[in-house]
Amino acid sequence: MIKGYAGRILDVDLGNRSFSFRPLDEETARLYLGGKGYGTRLLYDLTPPGIDPLGPENPLIFATGPLNGSLAPQSNRFAVVCKSPLTGGIGSAACGGSFAFGLKKAGVDLLIVRNQSATPVRLEVDGDRDSVAFLDAGELWGLGARATQAALGKGRNHAVIGPAGENQVLYAGIVSDERIAGRTGVGAVMGSKRLKAVSVTGTRKLVLDDQDKFNEYTKWLRKLFRSHPVLGEKLRRYGTMGIVNTTNARNIIPTRNFKLGYHPDAMSVSGEYLEDHGLVGVKSSCIHCPVACGREVTVEGVGRVKGPEYETAALLGPNLEITDLRWVNEWNELADDLGMDSISLGVTLGFAMELQEKGLLQSGLAFGDATGVSAMIRDIAHRRGLGNDLADGVKRMSERYGGRAYAMHVKGLELSAYDPRGSYAQGVEYATTNRGGCHVQGASMYFESTGPLTIDPQSLRLKAEIPVVQQNLACAINSMVLCIFTTYGMIPRQVHELDPKSRLYRAITYLFERSGPMYRLITKLKLRPLTWFEQWLTFVTGETFTSGHLQEIGERIFNLERMYNLREGLTGADDTLPHRMLHESTFPHLDSGHPLDQLLPTYYRIRGWDAHGVPLQRTLDRLKVRT
Repeated sequence: MIKGYAGRILDVDLGNRSFSFRPLDEETARLYLGGKGYGTRLLYDLTPPGIDPLGPENPLIFATGPLNGSLAPQSNRFAVVCKSPLTGGIGSAACGGSFAFGLKKAGVDLLIVRNQSATPVRLEVDGDRDSVAFLDAGELWGLGARATQAALGKGRNHAVIGPAGENQVLYAGIVSDERIAGRTGVGAVMGSKRLKAVSVTGTRKLVLDDQDKFNEYTKWLRKLFRSHPVLGEKLRRYGTMGIVNTTNARNIIPTRNFKLGYHPDAMSVSGEYLEDHGLVGVKSSCIHCPVACGREVTVEGVGRVKGPEYETAALLGPNLEITDLRWVNEWNELADDLGMDSISLGVTLGFAMELQEKGLLQSGLAFGDATGVSAMIRDIAHRRGLGNDLADGVKRMSERYGGRAYAMHVKGLELSAYDPRGSYAQGVEYATTNRGGCHVQGASMYFESTGPLTIDPQSLRLKAEIPVVQQNLACAINSMVLCIFTTYGMIPRQVHELDPKSRLYRAITYLFERSGPMYRLITKLKLRPLTWFEQWLTFVTGETFTSGHLQEIGERIFNLERMYNLREGLTGADDTLPHRMLHESTFPHLDSGHPLDQLLPTYYRIRGWDAHGVPLQRTLDRLKVRT
């Protein structure tokens, strides 16, 4: 077995309360690394087409990668893979906290949970004794994520669900410490299995190929991260909320259910405002992370809790026309403790407010009015009253009540907090990403709107190329499994300090916009390890990794996900954006929205897909994608 892996998979059947350990398949590990990649391969192979996502045939797969357990900075994440109850296609989510580290210490690379328990159950995995205990979780059922983890105690690492998962809210998540695997409804799948929690323990040590070189390189890299203008300064000082003012200035912050891209009072929910009003502590919820991007705030009646991320602040703030940070903090805490995705929640609440405004639904919710929002969030988690409908997300709500033109989703997954009308590459990424309208499957907007060196966000140049390269890289990162924030360090301080009005800045962006094929070629070169991703993988596994290798692995994973979606009935017709994004402009110099129809054919061609978005056989053969 190549180094960096525990070397085994734990397979648990909740129906007959049995378990078994089996070896990790080395060929699959080489092709897919681990994490999301290996998990997707297992999901494809273990399930027939057309299964019910909330039925017993849908496995819930917790997956680590070769960097988990290595003490590499930000290697604290695990992936969860299953069929999504929200989209009907590939479901995947990533989470920080400590559960990934615990799994590796237990000597487990992947945990497969099959079938359904007749009663609430929790698992205790002891990697030293190779045992799994099936314990009654009746007393925990109904508790929030915080109380559940407190009851389970310290000394183990936990992954739990809250009431939203128990009641199968279609955007429920899985919580580890104060972090959540929020997207695509993985918590609803865990709830459908009546699995309240998984706790892991063990003292196994990870074997690296070159421990000394890894330690030396990692020590240097930690210093680099701490001194980096984003990782060591902006994220540590403001958290991800530090980009509120940037997206607002770029006219891409969701406002009034994405009707607008700017809010005059957005500053009131920014990281800068939080620093002066309500910040009570700075800490990282994830182990082995030198960045510490988590903020700590006080919520009345609860105490000190983790503050909101950018997505939450934007979608529960300006998107609802709410700019009182106290409400955003409260709703963020509610979503985290109840165990649901705050992105989908914010978009769903915004959609309900617009339905109310247009007379299509009597929700009692209104833009700019916090009245009833807290109660509705609780009703969603418990599927009470109208909350039962909101628990199904905006796609199903629009089919029930109308308003499809402004139901802000792609493939059933609610959009993240970057308006693609002011970030064309991000719009292509939203439309084509396999799990739906998500930003962390590529983060293309960093090159257009939020990064230190941005090209024209509304030019057509490079807007198909960037999503391809970024999606491939994100697939690889989510299979190692690393935090996406590690990519920020790739742009050195010198670039951050460039004057946007300088000739050098303009020259670099001019050349980058026109790089096209050269950009794709450079990222695919297999010369020598350069970035930390490549260096770490090389030191850990003993095999040489380059950007070209990572692009190839990521492309393989992305195409396998695509084939899974096609198998489950999602087609090229689903590679689209909401009507509002395509036909309504938020920029006075433009008559229409995102030019997706002009960019999608180029994207398909670069991907090696046909005109309908189906991977060509030669593409699958080249990537060794077995279907």
